[in-house]
Amino acid sequence: MNKQLALMLAGGILSAGVLAAYAAEGKPEDTVKYRQSVYNIIGWNFKPMGAMAKGEMPFDAAAVARHAQYVEMMSKALPEGFAKGTGPDAVKNTEAKAEIWTKPAEFDTKLKDFQQEAAKLTEVAKGGDEKTIKAQIGKTAETCKACHKEFRKD
Repeated sequence: MNKQLALMLAGGILSAGVLAAYAAEGKPEDTVKYRQSVYNIIGWNFKPMGAMAKGEMPFDAAAVARHAQYVEMMSKALPEGFAKGTGPDAVKNTEAKAEIWTKPAEFDTKLKDFQQEAAKLTEVAKGGDEKTIKAQIGKTAETCKACHKEFRKD
């Protein structure tokens, strides 16, 4: 990993940690903003990978490797965005369903599945094999969809 990317990742982790600490002690709305920001970063980085997997844009193994690292890092930042008291009963501006807090074990399993597949994507992307990478992008995307189906409002 080059020095610039390492510094950016370190800065992102530090920023996420600071935001998470603030969100944990702040207003529920702040925690929701944190959570939404993490999802925005995941989406920002997943979108081009999905387009490459579907053949909608040229495949670029180096770009996938870079985006995969961000998705993996943000997957690890997600749990702190789901503090008690930040669900739809307490905050209006959220797509999170109450089931996140009423079925925490199921939600935790889905979240861990996503984290695990995101980590595999980072590893697979380092190998540079287009077919293997595209397959793993699909597996990672499926874990996102699985969680959205049960725990996110349409």
